[in-house]
Amino acid sequence: MKKLSSANYFIPFGFSDLFGKKDPSKDSGKAAPRNISPKEAKAIMDGGKPYTLLDVRTEEEFRGGHIKGALLIPDYEIEALAEKKLPDKNAVLLVYCQSGARSARASRKLAGMGYTNVNNFGGIMNWPYDIING
Repeated sequence: MKKLSSANYFIPFGFSDLFGKKDPSKDSGKAAPRNISPKEAKAIMDGGKPYTLLDVRTEEEFRGGHIKGALLIPDYEIEALAEKKLPDKNAVLLVYCQSGARSARASRKLAGMGYTNVNNFGGIMNWPYDIING
């Protein structure tokens, strides 16, 4: 029987996480962002409790149409602007973008920065309610 040397085994960085290692975000003591539906986001908005609606698209996309009351912080500026524009790290944050990719990324960044109630509801393209232009 032929013996295999250790040089024959290659495990790409991060691949070992698929085999029983815990998610590092769960060990960090920081809350993970929640993925919610547009319907759940609308219920929070209509619920009467304070929240911040965060649009993470570009300024041009925002001007083309956004959800009423949204605060614009483009995803690529989250680290630079969040603590200034979002001082309460325990506030309810409702995050969206165009299709859901940037809002997911921004939500993870916010959670990593210590925001404890981050809710990603994906893209405005799936928002069945009113939007405003300007």
